[in-house]
Amino acid sequence: RSESGGRGAMAGDGVEERAAPHSAEYRLFFRDGAGRYISPFHDIPLYADAGQNVFNMVVEVPRWTNAKMEIATKDPLNPIKQDVKKGKLRYVANVFPYKGYIWNYGAIPQTWEDPGHKDEDTGCCGDNDPIDVCEIGSKVCSRGEVIKVKVLGTLALIDEGETDWKIIAINVEDPEADSYNDIHDVRRMKPGYLEATVDWFRRYKVPDGKPENQFAFNGEFKDKDFAVNVIKSTHEHWKALIAKKTDGGEICCTNLTVSDSPFCCSQECAKATVDAAPPCKAANPIPPEVDKWFYYQKN
Repeated sequence: RSESGGRGAMAGDGVEERAAPHSAEYRLFFRDGAGRYISPFHDIPLYADAGQNVFNMVVEVPRWTNAKMEIATKDPLNPIKQDVKKGKLRYVANVFPYKGYIWNYGAIPQTWEDPGHKDEDTGCCGDNDPIDVCEIGSKVCSRGEVIKVKVLGTLALIDEGETDWKIIAINVEDPEADSYNDIHDVRRMKPGYLEATVDWFRRYKVPDGKPENQFAFNGEFKDKDFAVNVIKSTHEHWKALIAKKTDGGEICCTNLTVSDSPFCCSQECAKATVDAAPPCKAANPIPPEVDKWFYYQKN
């Protein structure tokens, strides 16, 4: 299955599925415009247009879906896989009135929230992943799509003691994209959406028996300039990681395009990684309990 769009030669022009969706073995590998296998974490550029502060975003979870898909930071080539917790595939609960994720959710490539770096704004260390993005455009994107986004602001979630920035952005191809230039435009154009976003992140783990999540800055959104600076600093942390100046622990830095990186590998080696994965199969059914709706009193 290959999905292409008007994207740059580098950005994932194609994706290739292996094993069955909604299984622990499932992997979605990325290819560039020339058909070469690449890492969506390391090989897709940060910027789609640096002059305009337009960033690339890798869509991991399409809006309204529940499967917690994520870039596999510890796997060679960093394909998208479904998160597993306590031996079970992870699905985000539907907390009334929401159905699954309420935005297209994904990550900005070539960024890393360094767990060894204490953020001076939040006082907490990074969560060891690329930076997260909530894309608020009207189109429901597909898993593995690489889109160009305009950054509008950010929310600082504190997740189990770690800083977990949530960037708010809009697809530049959205028909209304020109009307959005900063976080206050979201409040004006989509009333209630930012409040719903805080509410969603506060409560989404409660059905799993966890406490409500906390936020830095009392759950206030920071503006576009602040958000762009956060992305730039996580890009610097990624640069140190890929150049082996920072120890990334279990993170797999295998890449094909970062020429001065000690982790650079050949296309043959990349192809061997994909060939070793099980063949693509029909999707497993989503368990019926994923459709359950949780109701509880907000504090």
